[in-house]
Amino acid sequence: MGLRERKKQETRSALSWAAVRLIVERGYDKVLVEDIATEAGVSPRTFNNYYSSKAEAVASRHLDRFRRVADDLRARPAHEPLWEAITHAMVAQTTPGPEVTAHPQPDREAWAAGLRLMLEAPAIQAEILRAAAIAEESIAAAVAERTGTDPDTDMYPRLVAASVTAAFNVASQQFTRRTAGSTDIRELLTDAMRQVAAGLPPP
Repeated sequence: MGLRERKKQETRSALSWAAVRLIVERGYDKVLVEDIATEAGVSPRTFNNYYSSKAEAVASRHLDRFRRVADDLRARPAHEPLWEAITHAMVAQTTPGPEVTAHPQPDREAWAAGLRLMLEAPAIQAEILRAAAIAEESIAAAVAERTGTDPDTDMYPRLVAASVTAAFNVASQQFTRRTAGSTDIRELLTDAMRQVAAGLPPP
């Protein structure tokens, strides 16, 4: 990736994280595009160059994460078992980027409660569903390349992709619940992928 593309990706990520952070703190209806742009240190016009709405800005983190999973899956060793490779690719995406580490969230319970409220906003739910559909296409394509299947005619890569996104969603939901047994999203995600890979045997 060239310098210009890297800068664009950094701006995109900064805007997306600013949208998430502000909406978690204030609520969806109390955050304007202008607020998000100011928080990210850019103009509202720059925001509009990247996103059509604040909901799209939030959902883009979901989409970008899974696109990176697909890229990482392609880069994993060819001899590595599929589900092991996918798990490594998924866990690798839990490392926070610089836009996140620059704004740490000390109160996990308050943050988790805000996340749950944010994800109840209809506009955000709609954008996340749209992002998930695109994400599954990306993962299915990577799985197809790895398994020698065709995502247009074989169900397998799409079934795997749907299982991967479902496992991530469940692990994330568990992470935001106060009753979660672990505060480490990597442990939850690894366990979710292990159960999926095992065919979800009865507990």
